[in-house]
Amino acid sequence: MAMNNRIRKLNAGRDYIADNYQAPLNLPDIASYSCMSPYHFLRVFKDTYGETPNEFLMRLRIEKAKGMLITENYSVSEVCEKVGYISLGSFSSLFLKQVGMAPTLYRRKLWAMSTELYRFPAQAIPACFAYRFLGKLTK
Repeated sequence: MAMNNRIRKLNAGRDYIADNYQAPLNLPDIASYSCMSPYHFLRVFKDTYGETPNEFLMRLRIEKAKGMLITENYSVSEVCEKVGYISLGSFSSLFLKQVGMAPTLYRRKLWAMSTELYRFPAQAIPACFAYRFLGKLTK
């Protein structure tokens, strides 16, 4: 019972981060949303999910940015702001570190693989995802 309550509290904090990823977030606010002290929340979150709340937030923002870079016609600066970053330089260097290429190059490469602008190219969608939503291809 105590474990379920802890997980419920952690999930509330994680959901709060996911629902507000574009806003400025800080550990004390997230932890209070989970009814935990900041340091306890940080420790339990890391033990449970394998990453800190900040690492989760950064990963989520980069994933959202990747989607926007492909499916929207926003500038990289606009994408940066829409996912919650103030500094384009910080966003670009974090994107490069996590994705392996700059946001502009990422967009250019994936748009080049697509037959239609602002659409995910088929080559960028993992087969397991496609099978799940499109059904297995018949031989």
